[in-house]
Amino acid sequence: QVQLVESGGGSAESRGSLRLSCVASTYSYSYSFYCMAWFRQVSGKEREGVAAIGRDGRIRYVDDVEGRFTISQDHAKNTLFLQMDTLKPEDTAMYFCAAVRCPIYNGFAPLLSSAYEYWGQGTQVTVSS
Repeated sequence: QVQLVESGGGSAESRGSLRLSCVASTYSYSYSFYCMAWFRQVSGKEREGVAAIGRDGRIRYVDDVEGRFTISQDHAKNTLFLQMDTLKPEDTAMYFCAAVRCPIYNGFAPLLSSAYEYWGQGTQVTVSS
């Protein structure tokens, strides 16, 4: 079982920056056994994968945030980050941290919400024009 707690959301102006954090509490397996990802959701729309990081550190982004967002993690602190720069109003959404145990070390983490087992409660990001 994994518990995820996000923080760092808030309001920003267009072209501004925010940094999200997600602290993971793991019980059966250590943090290093999990693929981690950030998703976002606008009310009435499906949850969208934003960025994911695999066990070996491979990273993937959705096209819309490539070059503007950076996913990273601190294994010593069991913490996942999402640095969001050059924000746009269309980045406004509830952002969720997600985790799934990845038995295979090498490879990309998925960006499909159905692939993830554990979710945080979400943190709201609002970008004004």
